Amino acid sequence: MIRRFFNTLFDFEHQETTGDVIFFRLFELCVIYWTLYHSWSWGFYIPKIGDVVLPLGIAEYMDISFMFDHNLAIVNATVITIASALAFFKRWRYGYLLVILGLHLQYVARYSLGEISHGSNVIGVVLVGMAIGVIAFKEGHLQRRFILGYSYFFVGFGYFISGISKLVATGITWPDGAHLWMWMAERTVDMFALTGQINHNFVQNIVSNSWLIATLALAFGMCGELLGWLMWNKKYRPYITTCLIMFHVGVLLVMKINFPSNLAMLVFLAYPWAALIDWFTTRYDGVLPAVPAAR
Repeated sequence: MIRRFFNTLFDFEHQETTGDVIFFRLFELCVIYWTLYHSWSWGFYIPKIGDVVLPLGIAEYMDISFMFDHNLAIVNATVITIASALAFFKRWRYGYLLVILGLHLQYVARYSLGEISHGSNVIGVVLVGMAIGVIAFKEGHLQRRFILGYSYFFVGFGYFISGISKLVATGITWPDGAHLWMWMAERTVDMFALTGQINHNFVQNIVSNSWLIATLALAFGMCGELLGWLMWNKKYRPYITTCLIMFHVGVLLVMKINFPSNLAMLVFLAYPWAALIDWFTTRYDGVLPAVPAAR
């Protein structure tokens, strides 16, 4: 059973197509884009920090306050950028390993003030898989199959654990509309402090006027997370990932909290884009430029 599970998840025997190669390179570019986005945005913020209030990750074992001085955060972002380029163009096998280490250092320095961000977690998880896949396998198609299988497994597992944590923290009563009303009120205070005005959208008005709808919205989100492990199965992957995408869109509309990099990863992992690319390239064969063979 375990062997069948791994064969289904990684599918190393899959006959790779042009669409598979193009899709993976686009997926890889998306991961790099969000990696650099986070690296540089954090890099410009870190020099404003003076003290470590909440040690995270490696900061629990070493003093990372050195990152606050001498523009080292900018230097680190530059190193991450160079390592990303070397890894993407297959110039250095350990490029993604340096990227994930540098990104982690940037993360723990940026969020050392007590505020913890979840907006880059999925990118970090996928980057670890990319680092392992490139180092563990020499053949390009095996690297790609491993990285995608790894991403399906740990992204799905991450959402499942997120759902479990809600049950552990609050129990079965977590999806209570009153909870959502409270969180909306807290978020409204934040938005008022930021903009000086309160503007509720259509969805917020509906949720705030109905306890049942608010409860159903929370229940939908929690159930979607608890079923995140269905991403491991190709048959159910588009459906559960679509539910998770809807969950994030709902959080954006109701709470005005956006996780664009997580959403981007879910969109890439949700649907059979490679098959669509194959159909497109076959339909326009001879019109589009040829794609180099996979290595």
